[in-house]
Amino acid sequence: MPDTQKIMYVEDEPDIQTIARIALEQIGGFDLLVCSSGQAALDQVSDFAPDIILLDVMMPEMDGIETFRQLKTLPACADVPVVFMTARVQTHEIKEYTDLGAVDVIAKPFSPITLAEQVKTIIQNVGR
Repeated sequence: MPDTQKIMYVEDEPDIQTIARIALEQIGGFDLLVCSSGQAALDQVSDFAPDIILLDVMMPEMDGIETFRQLKTLPACADVPVVFMTARVQTHEIKEYTDLGAVDVIAKPFSPITLAEQVKTIIQNVGR
């Protein structure tokens, strides 16, 4: 396992990107790549080779569900665990995400203080 785990975070809102960057880089010590769109994630995922992907559900152009489906078709990403980060956390919505293959769901708004620990726990649980 590498010393610094690499996270790709796909989120279109700059304010949320900033909060997550502080939480994951400064508090969590992760190597973080932030992508502002699903297409940016698809373009960069192979070169970055993340250990885990955090994926917003509600994004313009290509939403998180479609981004997830396209990421999973890429050989470099087929086995990378994906966690949806969303305000849409009703039981049937969470079931939809996990049925797709997401390993977990983090509710928004998330706590910047506990986000890194949540992600570390998820990574431990999926054995990466």
